[in-house]
Amino acid sequence: MRVKKQKASVYRCSSCGREEAKWMGRCTECGEWNSFVETAVSKVDGRARAAGEAPQSLPLSSVDPLEGIRIKSGITELDRVLGGGIMKRSAILIGGEPGIGKSTLLLQAAAAVSDPQSSIKGRILFVSGEESAGQVKMRSDRLGLNADRIEIFCSGNLEEIQTIIEKVKPVLIMIDSAQTLFSAEAGSSPGTVNQMKFCSWELVSWIKEHDSALFLSAHVTKDGQISGPKSLEHLVDTVLYFEDSTQASNDGSTRFLRAVKNRFGSTEEIGIFTMGEKGLSTVEDPSLLFLVRREGDLPPGITTAAVLEGSRTLLVEIQALTVPAKGAVSRVFSDRIDHARVSRVAAVIEKHLGLRLSDQDIYVNIAGGIRITETGAELALACALYSARTGIPAPVKTAIAGELSLAGEVRPLRRLSGRIKTARNLGFTGFLCPPPPAEEDLPSEGFSGVNNIKEAVKSLFSNTNM
Repeated sequence: MRVKKQKASVYRCSSCGREEAKWMGRCTECGEWNSFVETAVSKVDGRARAAGEAPQSLPLSSVDPLEGIRIKSGITELDRVLGGGIMKRSAILIGGEPGIGKSTLLLQAAAAVSDPQSSIKGRILFVSGEESAGQVKMRSDRLGLNADRIEIFCSGNLEEIQTIIEKVKPVLIMIDSAQTLFSAEAGSSPGTVNQMKFCSWELVSWIKEHDSALFLSAHVTKDGQISGPKSLEHLVDTVLYFEDSTQASNDGSTRFLRAVKNRFGSTEEIGIFTMGEKGLSTVEDPSLLFLVRREGDLPPGITTAAVLEGSRTLLVEIQALTVPAKGAVSRVFSDRIDHARVSRVAAVIEKHLGLRLSDQDIYVNIAGGIRITETGAELALACALYSARTGIPAPVKTAIAGELSLAGEVRPLRRLSGRIKTARNLGFTGFLCPPPPAEEDLPSEGFSGVNNIKEAVKSLFSNTNM
């Protein structure tokens, strides 16, 4: 019988990784032109059958759930974002701008896990393709970290990394960074999408078969997306973004860690750090970062919103400014709250309060630099815009929470009692929000329940003629 000879190479798109048997001018997956590169076929898929073993399935009921047990990283904010700790046999991708602190976070997490008091036994492998061993050691000494159980290997060569992994059998692998990984089998230049996907997949495949976890750091583009573009996000279990703050109130030292994908936890949690001489420190009381301490009355355009970030409530200061439009069309300048949401809230104010905003340029900012996505900040945003447009300041020590509908209604909120409790603990005596459910026991003193935007403005600005 004549055996058909297997093709020794394929054509792979350098943009999205799509494979074709022959060269094509344009990729049908991503639409890029002249992106196909001839690549040698990997022999990896035949390894399992080389020993004469056929692949087998097993009943789901026979799987030990302890294979997915979590391990504490030793950094409370990181554990919070991950959903309670590092899940074994999971791959975690951390993206962020160069110099934001990704390497520092990985090194501090490696040191915390390797601490003698930690319940985790085994060695941690830190693979650096960007720095030498001496540079990593200098950073470790500067941060005062215990590195007794940390193994360091400085190379981006996948085959060498795999050899070290098989020898060390680490419980935690840190790769800094994914852009420096390369392999001769990938067939393209180091740093390309194809190299990143091939090398990352090999490492992810190894940890799925061992009681280990993998961290991959990756740089982001000028658009704030992980370089690739985003191709690695489909290979890993968790995707974290490390963001900084350029606000003058904290000198840009605040760092935010967010999850945009998490197979083992919520994506609503946020980790907050401050960067100092001793590296990253967790923030015990985050609300203090986002509130500006003032003496006397508030300036017009300032309100305090009680918003949810995962399992905790944060009080943040919303700052609004309106000025006559410089052109024929008004514009919205807002990078911490979605500008489309700001435009919608402004339209609700103009429709139901008769306050003209369509001829104004609107500027919105959040003190401390945190990005707000929760709808519970809409009522506070509306009150800030009203205050900025009319020049009437909001009352001091009054927190606001509520979602606005297009009909001007203030919609109910979840965990209202927790928001009020947090505001009271920080010295706020008033709270403006939608009416609570009948079964929810809330304090009557200083509490104002409103049904629509008209009632909210009348309650908050008592000297306004509505």
